[in-house]
Amino acid sequence: MSATHEVFNQVTPLVGGNLYTGNQALQAALKFNALGLDTAPLAQLGQLAGSAEMQRHARLANVHTPELRTHDRFGHRIDEVEFHPSYHALMGAATQAGLHGTPYAAEEQASGHAHVRRGAAFMLFTELEPSILCPISMTYAVTPALRDNPAIHRDWAPRLTSRAYAPGVKLWRDKPGVTMGMGMTEKQGGSDVRANTTQAVPDGHDDWGARYRLTGHKWFFSAPMCDAFLVLAQAPGGLSCFFLPRVLPDGTRNVLRIQRLKDKLGNKANASSEVEFDGTTAWLVGEEGRGVPQILAMGTMTRLDCALGTSGLMRQALSQALHHTAQRQAFGKRLAEQPLMQNVLADLALESEAATALALRLARAFDRQQDEHERLMARVLTPIAKFWICKRGAAMAQEAMECLGGNGYVEEGGEGVLARIYREMPVNSIWEGAGNIMALDLLRALRKGDVAAALAQELAPARGQHAALDRLVDTLPTRVDGGTDEAGARTLARDVALGVQAALLAQTAPAVVFGAFCASRVAQPHDVFGTLPSGVDMDALIARAMPA
Repeated sequence: MSATHEVFNQVTPLVGGNLYTGNQALQAALKFNALGLDTAPLAQLGQLAGSAEMQRHARLANVHTPELRTHDRFGHRIDEVEFHPSYHALMGAATQAGLHGTPYAAEEQASGHAHVRRGAAFMLFTELEPSILCPISMTYAVTPALRDNPAIHRDWAPRLTSRAYAPGVKLWRDKPGVTMGMGMTEKQGGSDVRANTTQAVPDGHDDWGARYRLTGHKWFFSAPMCDAFLVLAQAPGGLSCFFLPRVLPDGTRNVLRIQRLKDKLGNKANASSEVEFDGTTAWLVGEEGRGVPQILAMGTMTRLDCALGTSGLMRQALSQALHHTAQRQAFGKRLAEQPLMQNVLADLALESEAATALALRLARAFDRQQDEHERLMARVLTPIAKFWICKRGAAMAQEAMECLGGNGYVEEGGEGVLARIYREMPVNSIWEGAGNIMALDLLRALRKGDVAAALAQELAPARGQHAALDRLVDTLPTRVDGGTDEAGARTLARDVALGVQAALLAQTAPAVVFGAFCASRVAQPHDVFGTLPSGVDMDALIARAMPA
């Protein structure tokens, strides 16, 4: 029996390339933010993340999602989550790359670029598989918070910064490496963590300090198979932060009842859960009543990861669109040769490079916290970067998917990379504070110092290079110095983000990139991709963004 047709004009998979060496925007941002950084490990990670083997693990970890095992076969309560082996392979690769607590190790700190290096690596790994990075990101965020309980920090820090991955419910001292999670939100409060009702009752003191018994619940408790968690509960002195291990120092299991796993839009490889505490043992971190400041400090780090992660997803979406349109034929020539498609691709390239520049600039601020300007930039740019990059990410993923047409919408055996990216995009915008929370956080940050002067310093390198940018910059001092109310906070976040992105591109990218960004986003509203004005050298923008 003969075949009815021949399969042709289909695109080869984007596999085998080096995600680092093929990313000019990332290399430029690294050179600007971490001059002298040894990038050889990033090139190695880029090769690994682009490999067929790791892409297969990413697919399988999303197809074979986590499963909850509340009891063993004999009826004993175990509260464990079972993962596909590919999940563990990805977790092992992420910890080996130092994406969790490693930046706080002494040798990393000595480099002066620990957070930028880790930020770039986090972006590269996100291109491969983002959802397993949830416990990695939380381990990164909570590691410095443990310093407020010196005894716990002494015991746990070496394993939190270790590059070893050791799954399973075991005593911390029996594992070469550990991970940590967080549990803040409850049904009745959501982002309003002050509304938490979980109660913490004092239960004496031991080697780890003040011990408590917790009773209550957490509505979103991500990565419940971590070795320990920082959680919020109401102590006699007010809302406080507690360290809650899965296994107690005597080797017995702590009381952590996993009620169910969340059925989420995306983030499929990661287990997010609802849990209950029933006399659960935990230790105070910091002081009673200081839980919210503790959480805000950790939230700053995870919000950085939201910006970094979305930037990585944007880059992969762009790469998929460029790869597809360079091969696919339509209407007599390659899609990438069609003028309208060129406009879309060039526009996507601008968005991706601007996101990369802003995210790594923010990471640099965390490497230089001894500098007052950098401390202020970390405080101000964190809500701005999370708000703007994450908002742009979802729209960009949709546009990149359209470049592939129906092929982009299909998930055949989990191989639909763009469909997976599209489902993943909203989580970084929602997690750790949605858009309104970020806008309000920006208003609070404006009261922390002379933000107008700090922004003027940040934007100064681009002064006089584009008239529209100068006009935007001229409006900012009054607006950041008490001239913006709550209703205008989102607009201010957008405008500061655009100004800072433009100033960064003026210093890190070719003139064609800076000019096109200002012309398409600063001089006019950017309401849809593929609307670059005439005169923009789209071929140059596409060539710069093309993956290896």
